[in-house]
Order: sequence, then structure tokens, then C-alpha cells
Amino acid sequence: MEEIFKPENIVYKKSSVLTDAEMSYCPGCGHSTANRLIAEVIEEMGIQSEVIGIAPVGCAVLMYNYLNIDMQEAAHGRATAMATAAKRLIPDKYVFTYQGDGDLAAIGTAETIHTCNRGENISIFFINNGIYGMTSGQMAPTTIAGMKTSTSPFGRDVKIMGNPFKITELVANLPGTCYVTRQAVHTPALVRKAKKAIRQAFENQKLNKGVSFVEIVSNCNMNWKMKPLDAIKWLDENMLKFYPLGDIKTL
Repeated sequence: MEEIFKPENIVYKKSSVLTDAEMSYCPGCGHSTANRLIAEVIEEMGIQSEVIGIAPVGCAVLMYNYLNIDMQEAAHGRATAMATAAKRLIPDKYVFTYQGDGDLAAIGTAETIHTCNRGENISIFFINNGIYGMTSGQMAPTTIAGMKTSTSPFGRDVKIMGNPFKITELVANLPGTCYVTRQAVHTPALVRKAKKAIRQAFENQKLNKGVSFVEIVSNCNMNWKMKPLDAIKWLDENMLKFYPLGDIKTL
């Protein structure tokens, strides 16, 4: 029996902004979902030819293969500095960075804070899985207390290793940020909220409101040494207690 597909019956289709390249992210990782949401928002806003994305070293280093937009590589931690240059040179473009926690909250801390303090009119998408995902799972600034990593095999001891770094709350206090939020992508409901936040971050650029900062708390089942479902459960029970979801600043 011949099947008939009508537009009104389509529940989901791949965004035209996504290429046919196979993503290198580990199965079950939130990066692929975050990439898809950015692509969908760009398509829905009709701004594909008007976007410049900046991806530095990290799990998203090959992001230029996945999104059919103008993309630029940045040195480790320098994405917001490069985004500042791109936006100032071509102010009519929508400019965003896509960074992991090791990149944005460790080697790129200075660039992140000063970009937010200056109020550059860009969008920052920050994937926080509490670990260095690309380089074998070392402890990151965002690693929560007690969390085991390759460099804290007995768990993070705050007396020795310091406290986890809530950089999202920090940048919310800076005058140059207009929108600061923390989201996640491991359930359908959370995916919808994350997509709304990404859309808001792009819309804010139209109004020249300053930095929009969207954190997405994600799992890293490979380096957490867990199956994907177990990693999501651990995220819910541990990561989200320290990194609660929701809007932190909205102007």
C-alpha cells in the first residue's frame, strides 16, 4: 500500500541549515541537539546568509562541517574576542559563539568576562558538561564537588581544588549582559525551552541590547563513564542541583 505524506502530517524534518555531514559527537551527547536547535532557529528566522558563528577548540571544533553558514575557527578560549571583531566589522550580521565549559570558563575566562562587561552585541552559547570532553575528561572549572574525572579520580575536593565556577551567575551581574539563562536539552520539554532561549538570544541582536548568554547544561556520558540514560539521570540528580535551570537576567 502506497504511503501518502502530506506537509500537515510531518512531525519533524531536518533543518536546511544542517549539512549532510555526520556529526562527531558521542551518541547521547547534548551537543548534537544544541547544534540542531541553533540551525532550526536560524532557518525559522530566515537569517542563514546573515549569521557568523565562531567555534573554538573543543568538542564543537568541527561545527563548521555541520552548519551551512559562515563559520570561523578561534584559538582555544578566544571565541568571544573573535566574535567582538566580527560584530564590530560587520555590525548587521548575527554573530554567535559556541563554546564548552573548558574553553569559555577556563582558558577563555578573561575574554568571556570582558566581552560581557563591554556589552558586545553578540550571542554566546555555552555548553556545560562539567568536564573537559574533548581531551579525555579532565576536571574543569565547572566540575561539581565530589565529581570524578581523570584528574580528580576520587572526586573534586573543594578544599584542595577549589569551588566549581558558576560563570553564568557571574556574567549576569555585569552591565553589558541583557539576557542570561541556563537551560538543558535532555527531555522534549527542556529542548523546547532551550530553543526559545536561543531564539531570544538572536532576537536581542536586532535590538542592540548587548550580550545574550545561554548556558546549556549537558551530559558527557563518554567521560563520565556512564551509559547515556545513566548520565542523564546523574545530570538530573546532581548537576541540576548545583546549576539550576531558568532565566537569571532578562532586560
